Amino acid sequence: MTGTSDRPAHIPWPPIIFVAAIVVAAALGLWIAPPWLPPPFSDVVFAIGWVLALGSIAIAVLAVRTMIRHKTTVLPTRASEHLVTDGPFAISRNPIYLAYVTLLIGIGLIASNLWFPAVALIAAFAITKLAIEPEEAHLALRFGKRYRDYSKKVRRWI
Repeated sequence: MTGTSDRPAHIPWPPIIFVAAIVVAAALGLWIAPPWLPPPFSDVVFAIGWVLALGSIAIAVLAVRTMIRHKTTVLPTRASEHLVTDGPFAISRNPIYLAYVTLLIGIGLIASNLWFPAVALIAAFAITKLAIEPEEAHLALRFGKRYRDYSKKVRRWI
């Protein structure tokens, strides 16, 4: 096979984008600190940040374990061996990317840095264009009707 059916990407965009998002948001937070909420609101936002961060880690771990159980790759540069539609993939076609974006938002709430949620939205757009859309084309070529039926039932993000 050639093209998108043999592998979805040649560059592992997701980790590159998310590391860049963390660096950019942290640097912007040091350079231009946006205003933050006073207590007790800041305490509530801090707690919400922890819930988001820990929840996103749990989702990512569950999604990876589900992919391993189905004996397919987690790496965005390798061809999928099996179409995974259960576990967190029954709720989101991209639970790992969703977890990464949610983790960025959670970190921002914990660190009182509003740049993280802003950069998370940009990262989500970049991930959609550079990783998700090529992966969807790869899965459609590789699994045909099964993938098209799945994509009609389960949303890309949530």
